[in-house]
Amino acid sequence: MAAKRALTPKEANLFKDLLTLYETRQLKKGLKTADQILKKFPEHGETLCMKGLILTHMGQRDEGIDLVKKGMRLDLTSHIVWHVFGLIQKGEKNYEEALKSYTQALRFDKDNINILRDAAQLQTQLRLYDSLVETRYTLLKLRPTLRQHWVALAVAYYLNGNLDQAKNVMEKYESILKNIPDYDVEHSETLLFHVRVLEALEEHSQALSLLDTNAKERAIVDKTAIMEYRARLLSASSSTTGEAQEGEGEASAAWHTLIDHNSENIDYYYGYLASLGLHPTLSPSYDSTKALETLQTLSTALPRASFPRRLALTLAPSPSSEDTNGTFHTLAKPYILTALQKGIPSLFVDLKSLYTDQGKMEAIQGIVEDVLRSFDSEDTSNAEIDRDPSMYIWTLYFLAQHYSYLASHPTLPQPSSPPYIPSSSSSSTPPNPSPYPTQSHSLHLISLAISHTPTLPDLHLLQSKILKRAGDPYGAATAVNRARELDGQDRFLNGKTGNALMRAGLVKEASGAPGEVGSGSGGGGGQQGKGGVLGVFTKKDAASPASDLEDMQSLSYLLEEADAQRRTAPSNLGLALKRYLAVQKIFTEIQDDQYDFHGYCLRKFTINVYLNLLTWEDSLLLHPAYLKSAISASQIFVYLHDGTLFPSFGILGGAGKDRGGSGSKGGKGGKGGKGGAGEMTDAEKKAKKKAKKAAAAQKEKAKEREKEEGKKAPQAANEDKGLEPPAPKDDDPDGTKLLVCEDPLERAAKLLAPVVKLLLSKKDKTSKGKNASQKRMKGYGEIEFWVTVYDVAVRRKKFLQAIQALTQAHTLDPEHPEVHLRLIHASKTVSSFSSSSPPSETITSTFSSQLSNLLPSTISPETHNSQYLQKHSKNARAILASAKALEMLGSSTKEEVETVVFGMLGSGAGAEGVHVDVETALEGLGYLYSLASDEKAEEFRVKCDERFVSSTVFKSEQEQGKLRDAVREEVTRLPGEEKEKGDGEVSG
Repeated sequence: MAAKRALTPKEANLFKDLLTLYETRQLKKGLKTADQILKKFPEHGETLCMKGLILTHMGQRDEGIDLVKKGMRLDLTSHIVWHVFGLIQKGEKNYEEALKSYTQALRFDKDNINILRDAAQLQTQLRLYDSLVETRYTLLKLRPTLRQHWVALAVAYYLNGNLDQAKNVMEKYESILKNIPDYDVEHSETLLFHVRVLEALEEHSQALSLLDTNAKERAIVDKTAIMEYRARLLSASSSTTGEAQEGEGEASAAWHTLIDHNSENIDYYYGYLASLGLHPTLSPSYDSTKALETLQTLSTALPRASFPRRLALTLAPSPSSEDTNGTFHTLAKPYILTALQKGIPSLFVDLKSLYTDQGKMEAIQGIVEDVLRSFDSEDTSNAEIDRDPSMYIWTLYFLAQHYSYLASHPTLPQPSSPPYIPSSSSSSTPPNPSPYPTQSHSLHLISLAISHTPTLPDLHLLQSKILKRAGDPYGAATAVNRARELDGQDRFLNGKTGNALMRAGLVKEASGAPGEVGSGSGGGGGQQGKGGVLGVFTKKDAASPASDLEDMQSLSYLLEEADAQRRTAPSNLGLALKRYLAVQKIFTEIQDDQYDFHGYCLRKFTINVYLNLLTWEDSLLLHPAYLKSAISASQIFVYLHDGTLFPSFGILGGAGKDRGGSGSKGGKGGKGGKGGAGEMTDAEKKAKKKAKKAAAAQKEKAKEREKEEGKKAPQAANEDKGLEPPAPKDDDPDGTKLLVCEDPLERAAKLLAPVVKLLLSKKDKTSKGKNASQKRMKGYGEIEFWVTVYDVAVRRKKFLQAIQALTQAHTLDPEHPEVHLRLIHASKTVSSFSSSSPPSETITSTFSSQLSNLLPSTISPETHNSQYLQKHSKNARAILASAKALEMLGSSTKEEVETVVFGMLGSGAGAEGVHVDVETALEGLGYLYSLASDEKAEEFRVKCDERFVSSTVFKSEQEQGKLRDAVREEVTRLPGEEKEKGDGEVSG
C-alpha cells in the first residue's frame, strides 16, 4: 500500500496543486491535474479519490463515487482517502457514516485540523457532546492562538452540561486577551456567553459583577441583552439570598426599565410583578389587589401600551366568586369598547383565553351584548358607547365569533343567559330559541353584518369558519371564495379559499391536483386557470402548483391536501400518504440546514443565538405539523398492514357506504375487507383515469424540460454543483408504490420513533424543558400520538413499547375514549399470550403487571366497558368507543352494538342530553357502514341530517354532488358573470 502511495517529486507537487485547486474550486484544472498524475500512477488511491470528488462536484456523481471507492480499496491507510469518503457521505446527509469515516481518517492523521473541524461539526449535528468536547480540546491544543478554538471548547462544555469547565475556559480565555477595541461585537458575544454560563451555574453575584463591569467599559454592546440579563440576575439574586427591600427595589427598577424599553413584552411584566412579590404563580404571598394597582400605575404611565390592561383582565378575580366590587367588569368594559370602536378584528382571539372562567366569559358576553342592544334601542343617552356604524359591524363580528366558539367547545363553561339576537330587520331568518349558543346564532349575526357591509372580507371569512364548524364545507367554500373575490391580490384569502375547496372535496379546483369527489364538470377553468385557485400565486413555470407549494414548504397546503385526499376515495390514499411524507421531508431538511451553522456561528461569534437555535432544533419534531403528519401517515400504514377497507375521516368521510370502515379496531383485520381497498365506485374510477392523464401530461413536460436542460449542460460543465445528490425523479406521482410497500409497520415505527425518543428524554431533563415540550404538543393531541404508537408497536409485537405508550396516554387522560379502547385491546392481547408463538415470559409478566396498574385484573374487560359507558353516558365519543369495544370483545350481538351507537344521538333510555358534534357523528356513521349495517347506517344518516340543521355532510350523495357542482361553478365563474344566487345566500 505504501509503495503505491509513493509519488515522484514532480507528481507529488502536482498532487499538492490538485489539493489547492480543489480548495479553490477550480474543478476543470483540478481534473486535468489528476489525469496527469494518473497517467504515470494509475493506481494511486489518493489521486483517484480526489478525481472522484471533483467529478462529483461537477455533476458526474456515479462515476465520481465509483472512483472514490476504487481509490479506497487501493489505499485504506490514507487519511485523505477516508476524508474524501466522509465528504461524499456528508453530502448525502449520511452523518453517522461520515463521522465514522472521519474517525478512521484521524487514526492515520490525528492532528489534521480540517478533519478535526469537520468531525466536530458532525458531532454537534448528531448531539454527541462527549466526543465533541474531546475534539474541541484537541483543536485547542493544536492551535491555542485562535480565539475561535477557546470559545468552541467552552460551548462544547456548555452543551455537554459541564458548566464549571465552561466557566474555567472562559476565564482563562479572557485573561489572555489583549488590546481589545471598544464596541467589538465578537468580544461582546463571548462576554454575554460567559454571563450565560454563570447564570446557569446560579452564580448570580459573579455574573452581575461581570455584566456591570463590561457594560461600563463598553465591552458589551447589546443594550437590550444587558438590561435583560441584569433584571433576571437581580431578581434571582434577591430571591436566593433573601435580601430585603434594597435588592428587590433594584430588581423591580431594572424590570421597569425594560418595560419602558418595550411595553408589549409579556416576560417583562411578569418579571416586574415577580420582583415585587406579585407574580400569580411564583409569589407565595400573592395579592391580586396590589397586582392590579401596579398594572393600573403602568397603564397610566404607558397610555399607548395595551398589554398591562390585558394582563389586568387575566389577574382580576372572577366576577362569580370573590370579586364583589365588579373589578373585572370595570376593567374589561373600557378595554372592549375601545377595541370595538377602533375596529380591531383580533379582539376575540385576544380574549378567548379568559373563557375557561365562566364568570369572566359571561361578563364579556354581557358587555358586548349591551353594546348591540344600544344599537337596537332608541336611547342614545349612553355616552360610553359610540353609535358609529363601524362599531356595529365589529360588535356583530365579535358576538358571532363568541357564540360559534362556545358552540364548538362544549367542554368550556356555558353562559347562564341565552344568546341575544338583535331585532334588526334582515333577510336571514332568526334561529330557533336556545338556552345555549349555537352555530345558527352565529350565522344569523354574521349574516346581519354582511347585509350591512357586504364588501368587508373579514365577515365572509368568519362566515366560512362558522359554516365549517356547522358541518357545511360547501357553504364554507362559497363564503370564503366571495371574500377572495373582494380582494384578488390577497394571498391569505387565496390560500384560505384553496383550503376550503379541498375540505369540500374539490381538490382539482383548489390546486389542479386530481382527487375530487364525484365527477362534475368544469374543473380547472375560469379565472384561476388549470392550476386551480392556488395556482394564481405560484410560479408559472413550475410543473404544477402542488410541486411549487411543496418546494416552498407550505405545511398548511400539504396537510390540507393530504387530509382531503384521505377523505375522498380509496384510490387517492396513496397521494395522501405522499403528501404526509412530504411534510416529514420538510422537517428533515430543516434539521439538515442547521449543519452549516455549527461552523459559521462559531466563526462569527454569534454564540448566544446559536445556542438558542440548537435548543429550538432539539424540540423541532414536536411541531404540530410534524405530529399530525406522522400520526396520519402511521395510521394509513396500520390500515395497510391490517388489510381492512380504507377508512375515510372527517368531513365527507362518513356519509357514503362506499367510503370504508372506521379503522378503529384494536386487533388485526376487521369487518368489511378482504385484504384490499374494495371495489371502486364509478366516480372513483373516473377520478383515477383523470389522475393517469394528468400524470402522463406531467411526464411529457418533464421530458421537455430535460431536453432544454441538456442543451444548456455543456455551458455549465465547469460549475460546482456541490456534493449533495440531485433531487430524485418522482417515479410515483400518485403514491401507488407506497400502498404496496412490504413493511408498512416498520415505516410507521420509523416516523414515530424520533418523537418518542424526544418526549421520553424530556422527562429526564429540567422541568422547564418538560413544560416547553408539553406546550408544543398542545397543538396536536399528545394522546392521539401515544395511541398511534401503541397501535404500531402491538402489531409489530413490540409489547413493552406498546404498554409504555399506553401508560403515557393513560397518564395524560385515563378517561379518554381512545385510551379506553386500547385498554380493552390490551386486555385481549394478554389473554392471547397463551396461544401460538407467545412472547418470552419476562415480556408477558411485564406487560401484564403494567396493564394491571391501568386496568385492575379483578375487573373483566366487559364489566369495565359497561362501567365506562355508564360513567360517560353523555359523551358521544365515549359512547362510540364503548360500541367499538363491545364488538372487539365479541360478547355482544351486532344489534346490541348498533343500539349503543344510536345512543350518540340520544336514542334509548337515559340517553337524553348527549352532546354530539358533526365530526363524531360522522365517525359513528362510518363505523355503522364498517359493520355492514347499511339499513341502520342510512337510518343514522337521516337522523343526523335532521339533527344538524346547518350541516350538509349528512345529505345523500346525490344532494352533495349537486352542492359540489354549485361550488365548482361559483369558483370557476369568470369575473363579471352574474351569480345565480343572491349575494348573501350560501349553499346549504
